[in-house]
Formats: sequence, C-alpha cells, structure tokens
Amino acid sequence: MSIDKLGAHISTAGGVANAPGRAKAVGGTAMQIFTKQANQWKERVCEAEECAAFKAALADTDVVESCAHDSYLINLASPKPELRERSIESFAAELARCEALGLQYLVSHPGNYMDDRASGIARNAEAIGIGLKRVPGKVMLLMETTAGTGTAIGATFEELAELIEQVPAEVRGRVGVCMDTCHVFAAGYDLVADYDGVMQHFGDVLGFERLRMMHLNDSKHGLGTHKDRHELIAEGALGEGPFRRVMTDARLRVVAKVIETPKLDDPEATDRKMLERLRSYAV
Repeated sequence: MSIDKLGAHISTAGGVANAPGRAKAVGGTAMQIFTKQANQWKERVCEAEECAAFKAALADTDVVESCAHDSYLINLASPKPELRERSIESFAAELARCEALGLQYLVSHPGNYMDDRASGIARNAEAIGIGLKRVPGKVMLLMETTAGTGTAIGATFEELAELIEQVPAEVRGRVGVCMDTCHVFAAGYDLVADYDGVMQHFGDVLGFERLRMMHLNDSKHGLGTHKDRHELIAEGALGEGPFRRVMTDARLRVVAKVIETPKLDDPEATDRKMLERLRSYAV
C-alpha cells in the first residue's frame, strides 16, 4: 500500500518558513504546525513575505497535506462571555493565518462546557459558525476527538457528531474530524481488542467521509482512563497492533496521518524513526 500522507507535528522555531524543511528532514509527506505560540493569547498576522517564503519552502518538499493546530487556550464552549469572545477572536485569527499560508486544515479541540454539557455544545457550535463565516475560504476545520478529561466535549463519537450537526448549515461543509488514537483509547474505545468494532462505530456515527486527518499517538495510560498522555508508537498501552491496522486499513488510505509523539533528545531522529516504523507496518 502506498502511504503518501504521513508526517509529524513540526516545530516553527525561527519562523514558519523553517517548518517545511524540518518536515522534509524527517521524511514527512504531511505536516502539522502551530502558527503562533499555542499557550499565549497574543495574535499575529502572517505577512505576505512570510507566506511566500513558507509556500516556497513547502514546494521544495514531498508534503501534500498540511495543517495547523489551534491554540490550547481557545474555549468556544465557555459560558463566560469574555473568555468565549476572546476565544472566537483567536479562532478566527487561526483560520486567517491558515488561509494566508495555504494550509488545508485547522485542527481544533472541542471546548470545555464548564456548566451544562448541552448548553456547551450549542455554544461551541455557534462559535464555530461565527468564526467560519468571519473567515471564508478553503480551509477546513477538523474537530479532534478528545480523551474526555474534566468537562471536555467530544470524547464520544455521538457527541462530536452532535456538535457538528449544530454548526450552521451554510458552513457545516467546512467541518470535518481528526481522530487521535491516544484520545479515543483513553476515552474508552478499545482499539486494541476491538479495532473493527471501533472503526465500524465511527463510520456509523460520523462517517469516514468526514475523517480528514488522524493523529497517530500511543498512550502512556490505559483504556478508558481519560488521561491525555502521548507515547512513542508501539511503546505504550496501545502497542503495535492498532497502528498496523491503521496503516493497512483501506478506508484510511487517503487520510492524512500525523504523529504528536514525544521528541526525546533528538526531535528529528525520533520523528524519522517513528515514521519509518509506521511505514514498515504498511508492507
């Protein structure tokens, strides 16, 4: 099987234009980046010169699909008006940077409802609609499956489907899904003992046509622990089996796959090793 959309979350240290070269160095054909500091509210605009440099660098790689992951501070489901408005502004800025850089996707965690789950889902969906209408374009928003920590939305396929269905119809076509293997396992979906059942359930509830990206991460903790701690591929609680299945699953052949595994002392060497390990499962 040909695997042509496999890569890693790549550092943008020194500027986003440096990321494509790093993706190339690890053998990536897909790439995920941050377009700003993920743990800060401070926003920025990607200027024309920066965008041109990024696109030129990207053209010199084998990367065919690229995305950004939005800020960890964003909470579109918050019941607090000030935080929600600040989150919407940041979310829209993330979309604008993705458009400017020519990225295909923006990956986003559903919010934390804090008070009432149903109300939080409604607030989250409404805010997604506001952001997508504010920043028209080709970038697709990919809502990521979560581990179900605290009041986080999106730990079940049904909840993620409900969130997407509540996004205003005129922009819902720009919303897809990113499945994180660590998160779904931590949320209680047994990819080890029941891979076929989990994937069938995903297809029934969300549909594979919505799945545009996967985060391939092993888990430091066990099934249903709701702990979001990533581990190296095949070296955690998931083990080798589920990753072999992912890499040979015909339904997932066209889906971009990105690792967010620990970088250890040598990020380039570690990422390259993990990607080579995954590719070895596909033969």
